[in-house]
Amino acid sequence: MADLVWHVAEVHWFWRTVAGELLSGPPDESRRPVREADEALIAAFLAGAADLVDTLRAADQTAPCWTWFPPRQDVGFITRHQVQEAAVHHWDAANAAGQPITIDTDVAADAVEEFLTCSLADADDVAQLGRTLRGALTLRATDAGKSWTVSQASPSAALLWAPGESEPTVSGTAEELLLWLYQRVSLPAADEEVVAAFRKLSSTD
Repeated sequence: MADLVWHVAEVHWFWRTVAGELLSGPPDESRRPVREADEALIAAFLAGAADLVDTLRAADQTAPCWTWFPPRQDVGFITRHQVQEAAVHHWDAANAAGQPITIDTDVAADAVEEFLTCSLADADDVAQLGRTLRGALTLRATDAGKSWTVSQASPSAALLWAPGESEPTVSGTAEELLLWLYQRVSLPAADEEVVAAFRKLSSTD
């Protein structure tokens, strides 16, 4: 649990620095804070989380800055992704403590869409991995009224998503789908081979 809290505190520092200073690259490693003693971790986490929220709230969301996703180099990308990261790691902490949590349906659905936009293999990844999706895959959010279908135009093409349904399907609440994407929970799938290929062509880093 201490490692998780410190990891998220570091994440908050990293993106607060990038967004606050509108950096054109990642912060220099020499600036990375030293890990707090375990008894001080929660206070450091809370302070850092508040600072990140203040920084992102005050920022121009269209302001250019570095991100790990080349098509979106602006503060808005950081803001959106930090909601996703906070939700998943909140679940990690609650699950470790045996406590239930609920991720808001709209938040979870947007996080699913953000994952499909930013974390699927592009054409270069497909060529490097030498893998294909082996068919379309639909994710259906039963509580959000949304479905997303991931497919390839050809065996060498990037993975892309579009609204709507095809087969096979993985179905669950938006929260369950988000946690399934990050391999925190299991959901039944109509075709496990397509799911296995999807896993190898998507990144949870």
